[in-house]
Amino acid sequence: MKVRFAITLLLALLLLSARAGALDVKLPQYERVSLPNGTVLVLSEKRDVPLIGLEAIVRGGASSDPESLNGLSSLLAQVMQHGAGDRNAAEFSEAIESVGGELDASADIEGLRISADFMSRDAELMIELVADMLQRPTLAEEELEKLRERSINLIKAAKGGNPGQLLSAYGNAFLFGAHPYGNPVGGSEASLGAITHEDLLAYYEGFVGGDRLIISVVGDFNLEAMKARLIAAFGEWRAAASALPALSAASKPGGQRVLLIDAPSATQTYFWIGNLGVAIYYPGRAELDLANTVFGGRFTSMLNTELRVNAGLTYGARSTVSRRLLPGPVVISSFTETSTTAEAIDLALEVLETFRRSGLDDDMLQSARNYIMGQFPPRLETAPQIAAQLAMLEKYGLDASYIDNYGPALEGASTASVGAVIEEVYPSADNLSFILIGNAAAIREAVAKYGQVAEMSIDEPRFRN
Repeated sequence: MKVRFAITLLLALLLLSARAGALDVKLPQYERVSLPNGTVLVLSEKRDVPLIGLEAIVRGGASSDPESLNGLSSLLAQVMQHGAGDRNAAEFSEAIESVGGELDASADIEGLRISADFMSRDAELMIELVADMLQRPTLAEEELEKLRERSINLIKAAKGGNPGQLLSAYGNAFLFGAHPYGNPVGGSEASLGAITHEDLLAYYEGFVGGDRLIISVVGDFNLEAMKARLIAAFGEWRAAASALPALSAASKPGGQRVLLIDAPSATQTYFWIGNLGVAIYYPGRAELDLANTVFGGRFTSMLNTELRVNAGLTYGARSTVSRRLLPGPVVISSFTETSTTAEAIDLALEVLETFRRSGLDDDMLQSARNYIMGQFPPRLETAPQIAAQLAMLEKYGLDASYIDNYGPALEGASTASVGAVIEEVYPSADNLSFILIGNAAAIREAVAKYGQVAEMSIDEPRFRN
């Protein structure tokens, strides 16, 4: 009895500690510096460990890829890591590894991103390497050819072995249509195959420059000295030659419609169901996070419990809410055996309607609050994590209150306020786009009830019809 009481007390204290931790999470003090060429620096000293994290973002990303050359920004990010400044690919890699540093580049839908994590004693080398990557990349044609072929082969391998990896590419292309948010970040077989070395060089000159650069640095350094180093390294960098495309919000599709991607050898159906949601500026952020945690954001969510645990129709079901400069998708995704395709989708829709109708009760709300409060603080502990958050805030024009007020907003959420967000953000079952990858001959008739069906073969070298 004493042991049980002690365990109960310990668990209660841990929950209280997690809640208190999340409520107390505040961004450290930082300085923002806007340089004459448009580059923005964000700097914060963090002297607890001898490490420095750097996050650089060049606004643009896959949303600025030309329509016929989707994947260009992603390929550029890859090639930039294979030689820059006076170092060839091997020498560049060796410079990073010799000091135990980490340096990676990638692209997402709204930006080109470079992340670095170095010992503070190697700060000058870190800045030199990042400056070389951004301003003096070799962009060798042979590296482009190797990485382009590798990217194409990865898509082909996914189509043959795990097509679920491609669900979001098909899904975004279908949901957003010609809108730039529908661009596949990694490109398609067709678009990647069309990219030439001249395209890469032109894209770099046109869309990468100091006027759209954000550099966030957090860690063990003297702020004034670090500021001087960054100004010297980036303050004179040229502007990008081309204007970024002007983006407006995509139109939200109404009614039900189906895209069926025929994979004749598939023994499972992969499904991605959703519609447009909200942007990163949505005021009900805390309520939306609480709602999605309960609906499909954790193992014990409603979707996973019903589809996996209770019905045994899948090994996993989840929901995601992507928030960007403009509204992104709200999605249910899972997979099931071909013979249970309609059963699994019907159950997912039933869970969605129950969720929209009933919302969260007090126990669900408190469980979700405790879960998030236990997850949130550890994401803001290390220098690279904080650097990434500061860069993200600058990218979207947000201030420290976005982080500092999050814990109190979670604590202040009620079942009523969460219910209002659910009704506003999550689409009803009669306003959904269904993207299915599976054996069309086996499931075509069954899925026709979800809306007008458009079909394409998985062998087509693109993600749009």
